[in-house]
Amino acid sequence: MKKVVTELTQILGTFVELLKVLTVLGIVIGILYEDYFGVIANLGVVMTNLGQQGLAGLVALALLVTWYKPSKK
Repeated sequence: MKKVVTELTQILGTFVELLKVLTVLGIVIGILYEDYFGVIANLGVVMTNLGQQGLAGLVALALLVTWYKPSKK
């Protein structure tokens, strides 16, 4: 069971790293090519929604920040 959890954690960690790279790539492409995919606009919408939620948004943002710690390799 411990091996399965470890393997699943590694797979999810790799997936999260891929999502981070794709997000940064989308932002760079958005800056260079006038937000072709709408990444910057959608990121703004997410930040606006977090801001409108007050304390709940602040807690959600804090959870996201602590969740995405740099991986130790």
